Amino acid sequence: MRIGALWARLVRRRGPAVPLVLYTRKDCPLCEEMKHTLERARLERPFVLSERDVDADPELRERHGRSVPVLEVAGRVAFKGRMTLEAFERKFERLAREHDPGR
Repeated sequence: MRIGALWARLVRRRGPAVPLVLYTRKDCPLCEEMKHTLERARLERPFVLSERDVDADPELRERHGRSVPVLEVAGRVAFKGRMTLEAFERKFERLAREHDPGR
């Protein structure tokens, strides 16, 4: 995700940012598609996206193999492979509430 788009999310929205981790690899069309979906999401809560290259870490390469992209939302695997915008928005909001139940 472009830093500018991510920063705009953080500035516009209130509440603690929900951590997202995207397990990816170089030249992965599905990974690029998932990042594009994340950029288009309209959410009540901000998020902070970290990308992890599975090929740069032997443990991650063993854990994920060829199965990328994998997206974790608040520490829980939420999506593998393809993801629709609607499914992401719905699941993100649910997991964000569980991540910060006091809100």
